[in-house]
Amino acid sequence: MQSVTTYYPSIKAIEAAAEKLKDVASKTPLILNFQYSKKFQSNIFFKREDLQKVRSYKIRGAYNKMSSLSEIEIENGIVCASAGNHAQGVALSCKLLKIKGTIYMPSPTPNQKIEQVKMFGEDFISIVLEGDTFDDAHHAAMLKCERLNKAFIHPFNDEKVIEGQATVGLEILNQTNQPIDYIFVPVGGGGLASGLSTVFKQQSPNTKIIGVEPEGAPSMLTSMQKDIIVELKKIERFVDGAAVRKVGDKTFAICKQNLDDMITVPEGKICQTILELYNKDAIVVEPAGALSISALDFYAEEIKGKNVVCVISGSNNDITRTAEIKERALIYANLKHYFIIKFPQRAGALREFVVEILGNNDDITHFQYTKKANRENDVAVVGIQLKSPSDLKPLITKMKLHNFYGDYLNDKPDLFQFLV
Repeated sequence: MQSVTTYYPSIKAIEAAAEKLKDVASKTPLILNFQYSKKFQSNIFFKREDLQKVRSYKIRGAYNKMSSLSEIEIENGIVCASAGNHAQGVALSCKLLKIKGTIYMPSPTPNQKIEQVKMFGEDFISIVLEGDTFDDAHHAAMLKCERLNKAFIHPFNDEKVIEGQATVGLEILNQTNQPIDYIFVPVGGGGLASGLSTVFKQQSPNTKIIGVEPEGAPSMLTSMQKDIIVELKKIERFVDGAAVRKVGDKTFAICKQNLDDMITVPEGKICQTILELYNKDAIVVEPAGALSISALDFYAEEIKGKNVVCVISGSNNDITRTAEIKERALIYANLKHYFIIKFPQRAGALREFVVEILGNNDDITHFQYTKKANRENDVAVVGIQLKSPSDLKPLITKMKLHNFYGDYLNDKPDLFQFLV
């Protein structure tokens, strides 16, 4: 079995972090949510870390780490690598502590995120765009640290970062007099889950702590199942705030010891939650921020009649992703389907398809037509939105009966991604 670091944060160290953060990080509210409480017949509380100054809990760990640097480390300046929330937490900490920092971000990072980092860090930070992925940016950042002997501010696998994130747990327990039966916490690298779970295991040992990862990036779950830290070869990066290929040795050891369960949630389910929170509660969350709430459906029976806390980790959502979020939600709900449709090369074929094949409530949302000479049938990629999942089977039956059916694309992810 792979050896792991045996560090375990103390309550004393976490309380010291809370003292450092009292004028820096917001004491975010713990709010009873009526919609989800009614749905699950329980008391569902949201810990609103999305309301932090940098719109995520990351300021807690970044500031606690950077405020503990030596004078020499402060003079040399710091380096970090991040495509999102960690970069913003580090940038604000640089400004507050007057430390010069270099933040490496991958070249495709949206300009909105880059501008946010600049706004928080002002003249104390410089941004370097490096490579196509986070791994490229991280590699470049580490090379600079080694070359110039600068301190690297890790997003999760660091004792001071873990202790800073743990202050979320202290706040939750101070904000309620009711016993907490379950707490759901998002897991990326595991810094938040490590810190928070340490507090609960010592101060609320009867609380069940459930870690939640995106289905496409199950690095902590895979590592826990194999009892060894596993670096995933490929991950789905949609839930960018929680999609990591490899968890840290410190966070793995703590989560393995503290978490009562570790589950994954499909990305489409996360998208449904994002839309539901916005439409019904006017709450804007990023994909990682919706993880804990998305897990409730998978625990519906266990949490009935219980007091439950969901940590909403962040709200740095890019509005340009709205169309993709809606698309993923509809596909997960089995309401959006893509087909290859064969159209006979004759007048009226399209009209016949619309009138004879589609139901009254079916809606064509995508149509890409290819006409080929010397071929009996032309081909189109067609996206159809249904009113009910039960409408799919009769739709396919009619397509085949009238010789329009070519292929179904939803269950062919590689082809689906290429064509649509």
